[in-house]
Amino acid sequence: MKRALRTKSVGTKVSEAELRVLESRAAAAGLTLSEWVRDVLLASSVEMGTMAAERAILAEMLAMRAILLNFMLKLGAGQPIPEKVSRELIAWADGNKVRRALEVLAKNSTREERMQSARPEPELPKAATKPAPGEEL
Repeated sequence: MKRALRTKSVGTKVSEAELRVLESRAAAAGLTLSEWVRDVLLASSVEMGTMAAERAILAEMLAMRAILLNFMLKLGAGQPIPEKVSRELIAWADGNKVRRALEVLAKNSTREERMQSARPEPELPKAATKPAPGEEL
């Protein structure tokens, strides 16, 4: 069966640094920039719609897991868990749950893993990840 011709285009403007990042991610995925951008756009529209509930559930489960494991490790070591530490841990887990869920989904998706394998250029800021309060995990 013959593939439908692509006759429409979608465009955006990016800075030189952003273009380098996009090109390096496309190259790491073994795709042209156009192919990579198309894949990312089409995958993101699916993620935004059909996977929203799954992402939310996974995010909550990962947050509960982080809290539970931290509590179990502390209790197992005979350490008390003050209310302040509990509240900080819960806030930390809530603040990181969506990012963690997206990481897990990307890791478990061959297509996403391929597209996300390239890292941003060093001069671009990276999201800061704070350890959980009193956390060793």
